[in-house]
Amino acid sequence: MGAIDLRAATTADIPALARLARDSFVAKFGHLYRPDDLATFLDATYSRDAIAGELANPDRLYRLAEQDGALLGYCKLGLTCGWPDHARGRQVIELKQLYTAPDATGRGIGAALMNWALAEGAARGADEMQLSVFSENHGAQRFYGRYGFEKVADIFFWVGQHRDDEFLFARMF
Repeated sequence: MGAIDLRAATTADIPALARLARDSFVAKFGHLYRPDDLATFLDATYSRDAIAGELANPDRLYRLAEQDGALLGYCKLGLTCGWPDHARGRQVIELKQLYTAPDATGRGIGAALMNWALAEGAARGADEMQLSVFSENHGAQRFYGRYGFEKVADIFFWVGQHRDDEFLFARMF
């Protein structure tokens, strides 16, 4: 296998990005939701139109991870603070998503994307990075902890009519 290559997303990536986002979310969390709640969420969040809108948003920054030409993961940053009531810094950015393909975990893709996100935040003058993590996703919490993120608040996230209890994690630069 070749090296993991990171690059910016383009509009040509929208179909593959939408498919990866859906597949990753469903593989990890799909069992938690009623089918209609999940379908509504996936259509609103991971449709090609939704991804195109996010890519066109100047407040969003995507980085794709590929190996041997296959899209295996991505990271999305929000360049403004997602939870200002919990901000400790003055220049806060948000790690909005860090997804890998369901069959590609454990290959260093998450680490490569996280290293990019932290370097990008520092280069942009951020003094804090925030992210939301599902309260029962202990593996992700351990992963983020290795990068200095700590729980700073209890928050929630809606998937259709289903409310997920989440944790707001953050780290200072």
